[in-house]
Amino acid sequence: MTWRLWPRGLRPRLLVAFVLVTLLGAAAAAWSSARSASAALVTVTQEGLTDTIADQVSAITPQLTYPPDQETLDRLRAAVGPDALVTYRALRSAAGAHTGLVTDALRGAVRNENRIVVQRITAHDRPWLLIGTPVTITALDGERTPSGIEVYAVRDLTGVQRQIDDLTRAAVGTAALALPLAVLLAVLAAGSVLRPVRRLRDTARRLAAGDLDARSPPRGADELADLTVTINQMAESVQSSMAAMQRMEADARRFAADASHELRTPLSTLTAVVEVLATTADGMEPDARESAQLAITEVHRMVRLVEDLLEVSRFDAGTVRLVAEEVDLAGAVWDCLRARGWAERVELVVRHDIRLRLDRRRLDVIVANLVGNALRHGEPPVLVHVSADRHQVWIVVTDHGPGLAEDVLPQVFDRFYKHDSARTRTPGSGLGLAIALESARLHGGDLTAGNAPGAGARFVLRLPRTLEDECDEPG
Repeated sequence: MTWRLWPRGLRPRLLVAFVLVTLLGAAAAAWSSARSASAALVTVTQEGLTDTIADQVSAITPQLTYPPDQETLDRLRAAVGPDALVTYRALRSAAGAHTGLVTDALRGAVRNENRIVVQRITAHDRPWLLIGTPVTITALDGERTPSGIEVYAVRDLTGVQRQIDDLTRAAVGTAALALPLAVLLAVLAAGSVLRPVRRLRDTARRLAAGDLDARSPPRGADELADLTVTINQMAESVQSSMAAMQRMEADARRFAADASHELRTPLSTLTAVVEVLATTADGMEPDARESAQLAITEVHRMVRLVEDLLEVSRFDAGTVRLVAEEVDLAGAVWDCLRARGWAERVELVVRHDIRLRLDRRRLDVIVANLVGNALRHGEPPVLVHVSADRHQVWIVVTDHGPGLAEDVLPQVFDRFYKHDSARTRTPGSGLGLAIALESARLHGGDLTAGNAPGAGARFVLRLPRTLEDECDEPG
């Protein structure tokens, strides 16, 4: 399981970012001030203790005898105070339990540099200040010379450390007090940034839902206002383009419908002529008979194309209505096969009696298209399988041809699509499967294409048992 440490939403991220920046700034300022105050406190304390030791040594120095004896060293050590160590060559005077903290490094520095030297150490979990100073003698000519006496003092800095800890806690408390203010500022800042973003989001959603009149009024003169203006311009451009496309599409549909409608009358005349021609074609010369048969085929093909174009235009215009009636499904499919002379070429399998309400004419169109394609482009045997459950029925048409190629499947229901460019003169118009799909959806069902395992192409028509679409009763 992957844990996301950074929030996903823009608002939480802005809040977290603002709060973190404010807290880090407050913490950095508090830490810097506490550090400066602590350093100043330590420095003042150190300088005060050093000056005190120097004054004590300077006050007692004129009263000492040189070279010093043990009593002289004791007097000097007593003047310095507790936790003091005074040495002169092999002589030593010490008092206090912490004189052992004086380090060899401090002694070497005092001896070599001949000046006051301080050192801070930590021992026994407590901070200490070590002060070492040489004792000098002032000659009659005023020149100061080392006497060889060294004075060391040990001072406890626990009190100073306590004050430093108090300063640190105060700094942490100050940074913590900034948290509510940081949250408030973050909420206000995030709101000012996200409010126009939410307006843009709502506008984009309305545009995506089809409301091309949606706009966001730009406010201010920042980058978000520029983005709002750009989105409004984009919406206007899309609206103009969509309006132009709809006009063109409507014109194209109206042209196809009008042209198809106008062609029906002359085509009806041509149909009557070719029927007469068909009755006399057998008595013609071979060349004339072949031309007559070609003309008959092309006229029938043109009639079918015009009828399909009219049907497509009705679908596009939304004027198609179902004429529903109670239908014996197996009988309707059998009638479709028998009417076209396919009863001997197609195997019909029906599990049990199935009755449902549907548009019988449109069912005939669907089955005729599916079976006709299987017979023209597939190989026998062609199987039509009808089955049902409580909620829906299925009509499956399967052939045993080469099947549908993978690149054909996504386009098989497209209008005027023929996957074999060599069959441009086939009787089909390229609209049959598109009309079959629209008819299935008009019933609240669906039509899908695929390949059957061990067979060829397979088309599956699914229809609901209960017809809920708007329909007209048969007259």
